Amino acid sequence: MRIVQVTDAHLYADPKAHSRTGIPLTQFSAVIDAVKAQHPDFVIVTGDISQDETATSYAHAVEQLTLLSCPWFWLPGNHDQLDLMEAEHPLLDEVDLDDWRMLLLNTQVPGQPYGELGPDKLGAMAKRLEADTRPTLIAMHHPPVEVGASWMDAIGLQDRAAFWQALTAYPHVKLIVFGHAHQAFAQSYAIDEGHVEVYGCPATSDQFMPRAKAFAVDEASRPGYRVIELDGAQWQTWIERVNL
Repeated sequence: MRIVQVTDAHLYADPKAHSRTGIPLTQFSAVIDAVKAQHPDFVIVTGDISQDETATSYAHAVEQLTLLSCPWFWLPGNHDQLDLMEAEHPLLDEVDLDDWRMLLLNTQVPGQPYGELGPDKLGAMAKRLEADTRPTLIAMHHPPVEVGASWMDAIGLQDRAAFWQALTAYPHVKLIVFGHAHQAFAQSYAIDEGHVEVYGCPATSDQFMPRAKAFAVDEASRPGYRVIELDGAQWQTWIERVNL
């Protein structure tokens, strides 16, 4: 089974609006065209679909995503408006992936750039993990680990310690993918006697400079997406970049 992760489109209502390094809608369209060529079974969009928080920006995203020949799902980032997202396409908590399952976590804290789950969402996550022990992929917007860029780590998942503590009882959680950081990232996170693979993804819009102490755009990097191949209990994953 092939899953593709797309993230951080930062779209505007104006289709010709510029970001720091390009036109977000043009970049998003180019990434979706490239994703189509991968023939995925599912696509997950891990937040920050909109930059200007307008209904039209989400309509632009849906127009492109409906060109895919597979189901697609999205979850909110810190820039997103849940009501506008839900008006265009459902927000789901879980997706059945046959031998696997995918949990979609909402880490948004309204009005804040950082993320948090809180006791209620962590408890709900634990109940869902308790109920089904298939290999599990968790998708979220905010990084649950430090990515090595000081400014980004300050606005990642604030209750990451509680998140990882909640996962200690569920070794069937194998993979976590996140957005927000606008860069490729990979880490094997040790948890009790096992480990969880944690992956970040390039944005379809601007790329951020890895390991920067202060905010900086990586103008040498291109938009991209992550491919995840699930084969029984095994997997492999890689990043693809898109020429504009």
